[in-house]
Amino acid sequence: MARNGGSAACCPSSNLFLGSGLFDLAAMRKANIRCGLGTDVGGGTSLSLLKTAGDAYKVLHLQDHALPPMQALHLATLGAAETLCLDDCIGNFLPGKDADFVVLDPAATTLTARRMAAAESIEESFFALLTLADDRHVAATYVRGNARKNRH
Repeated sequence: MARNGGSAACCPSSNLFLGSGLFDLAAMRKANIRCGLGTDVGGGTSLSLLKTAGDAYKVLHLQDHALPPMQALHLATLGAAETLCLDDCIGNFLPGKDADFVVLDPAATTLTARRMAAAESIEESFFALLTLADDRHVAATYVRGNARKNRH
């Protein structure tokens, strides 16, 4: 894959649902293959990148690998853009790039509000969102920098 410029989009919820194996991020990195997170409801169970990143944490943990919160964020954003060879126009907030993003409310539920109050770092806060957040936490959605109306 690396020799031919291939990349891998990991959807651990799909792999878990289908029983098709555990994505080996360390092996992909060692082989210099671009990797990002993606969602797949054709075989998976959610379109949420938060849930997908949380599942990636669990799958990698089963393989004795860590997925630090900021690496999970990278895989879901710029890493996914790199996987698609679109990192020149999406994936982060650099000037000139399209800005598709959501604003999360970390206190959207009593549980996450309580967990956020105990967090001691941005990494710990983001990890809590990866493992606990759902669609109720999406406070705003932006597509190409323009606010969209949320259903909540």
